[in-house]
Amino acid sequence: MVIKYNKAFVEKLERILVESDYFIRYERGNFQSGWCLLEMKRIVVLNKFLNEEARVNTLMELIPQLNIEFDKLTIDSQKLYTFLLEEVKNVERTVDEEKGNNQNILPLY
Repeated sequence: MVIKYNKAFVEKLERILVESDYFIRYERGNFQSGWCLLEMKRIVVLNKFLNEEARVNTLMELIPQLNIEFDKLTIDSQKLYTFLLEEVKNVERTVDEEKGNNQNILPLY
């Protein structure tokens, strides 16, 4: 699957949240990472000043961390959600490999 940094892809990512009974709000505020989660109310608040690329990246980072109800998702949303989970695994694998490679490097004094 190709990641597209456009409004249509943002809407696909948002659909995953909506289908899992999360509410999405775009608000101004002092957000460190571009989003804020009100866990008990299942509300995701995103910085409204994010451009399309930042919205895609923020949602892709956020969605795998949430309690998404896979069975509630449509087939298209299930495919996208599975893709996102695989992307997270790939990133974690890369980080672990880099840590392993760095352990063999001796510090310079």
